[in-house]
This record gives sequence, structure tokens and C-alpha cells, in this order.
Amino acid sequence: MSVAPEPPPAAPPAPSGRADVALRVAGGVVAFWAGALAALLDLIFATWAWEVVKGLHGGPAKAVVGIVLGVGGIAAVVVLTVLLSWFARTAVGTRWAGALAALPWVVVAFAGGVRTTEGDLALSGDNVIGLGMIMAGAITFAVMGFRQIVVPPAVP
Repeated sequence: MSVAPEPPPAAPPAPSGRADVALRVAGGVVAFWAGALAALLDLIFATWAWEVVKGLHGGPAKAVVGIVLGVGGIAAVVVLTVLLSWFARTAVGTRWAGALAALPWVVVAFAGGVRTTEGDLALSGDNVIGLGMIMAGAITFAVMGFRQIVVPPAVP
């Protein structure tokens, strides 16, 4: 065992200016579209889960399936929004980058509650699972955004 201090690890080479900007822009674009895709998948799951719950006959089976699908969907939305916020901040490198994933998510999620001209509605008012998932996702994005803005950046 040596008593001499170990040398600090070598710093990675600094990326060139253009490559760094291109990677940050690409990360922002990926975060934006990932937010929209995540909201679309959330709406599809919420609609499917609610149809499963409504299709069951009464009794404890309906309650258990509804609770499992609801809790599982809400947990998935929370984990997904945390990952999206983390990815956006890491890829873009700014504190506001979480908004790149949150804005399309909110727009698509709220658009699911608007009836189309054909009369289609992705998220009806009685869909408790979908409403809980939207509320959980919006609150999680708000908490992550607040945390990313308030917490000072790590000093390298």
C-alpha cells in the first residue's frame, strides 16, 4: 500500500465548439420529441387501462385491476418524466432544458382531452386513470423544473 497520493484522473478532452453545439441541439430535439412521444404513450395506456377497468364486471376483481393499472400507470409516468427531465438537462446542459420535454408533453396530454371534429376523444372526463396520470406527470415536471432551477450547478 502506497502512502503517496494518487494523481487525479486526467480530464477528458474538451469538445470543439461546433461539435458541442451540434450535440446540444440534437439532444434538445430528441428531448422535445421524446416528451411528445411519452405523452402519446401515456394517453394510449390510460385509454386502454380505463377500457379494461370498465369492461370488467363489478366486484373485487374490478377494484383490484383498476388499482393495479392506476398505480402502475402513475408510477410509470413519474419515472418517465423524471428520466425525460434528467436527459434534457444532461443533453442540453442548461437549467431550462427540462422545458424542452415538458412543453410537448403537456400540449399532447391536454390535447387528448379535446374532442376532434369527428367526435373522437382520447381522454374522457370519467377516465380516472388518465386524469391521475396527467396530474402526476404535470406535477413531476413542475417539481423537476423547480429543482433544476433552484439547485446550484455542480462545480467541476
